[in-house]
Amino acid sequence: SIGSGGGIRQVTERTVDFGATDGPMTSQQQFKVDGKILHIPTVLGAVVPAYNLKGIEDLKLSGAVIADIFLGKITRWTDPAIAKLNPGAAFPDAAITVVHRSDGSGTTYCFVDYLSKVSPEWKSKVGLATAVKWPVGLGGKGNEGVAGLVKQTPNAVGYVEMIYAKQNDIAYASVQNKAGKFVKASIEGVTAAAAGVKMPKDFKVSITDAEGESSYPISTFTWLLVYEKNSGDKGAVLKDFLKWMLKDGQPMASALGYAPLPSSVNAMVTQSIEAVK
Repeated sequence: SIGSGGGIRQVTERTVDFGATDGPMTSQQQFKVDGKILHIPTVLGAVVPAYNLKGIEDLKLSGAVIADIFLGKITRWTDPAIAKLNPGAAFPDAAITVVHRSDGSGTTYCFVDYLSKVSPEWKSKVGLATAVKWPVGLGGKGNEGVAGLVKQTPNAVGYVEMIYAKQNDIAYASVQNKAGKFVKASIEGVTAAAAGVKMPKDFKVSITDAEGESSYPISTFTWLLVYEKNSGDKGAVLKDFLKWMLKDGQPMASALGYAPLPSSVNAMVTQSIEAVK
């Protein structure tokens, strides 16, 4: 994986036949493209606050606290705001090491999209993009880089796709959702976040901080970037692959740590890929 920024860049330059991203292309990015690009939802995933804290097995965090940690306002694990969410937990009296992505990343896009919704200060000072100016912290390249840094750095916290935390056996926090419930990322929680989605025709939609008691709040669709018009027989091959992905591929998603598309979205995507030529 090279990050969503790399996927967007390479598909724009046509060095690949399709790209992939967890952060939809902006109007400005699409304007640079010679042709029309379709955003094709493939599966749903979760971004988790991964941490390395001795003796803390079930960390609970709210959106406001996560934002303040990544803003550099909460700097120690003994901060009262963290203690309030985790009564009885024995936190080390240690500085928090913040880890973030150094490359353009859809994982970052999902994470900061969530923070922008739950923290007005984050929205005004840092904002929303696949790459942002981080107030504090160490940078890691890719989900692999962030996972590696968190794993080898005591008292660290970062954010990665759920599957990277699971594969690397890294603890990750439960996050308080819009209904006030602490939810640990799972396929069920991601599916619940997408349950009430009103999908626009261009499929560019945010499902962070979703309604619902069981919704996991840092969830996202992930998209393939496909040109509507393709040279030679590539369009037919791509369309064939996309049809396979929507029918035979979807049941494989759960075993890989992702949630399959809701049936209503699958039906919309099935119709939209007919535009690929």
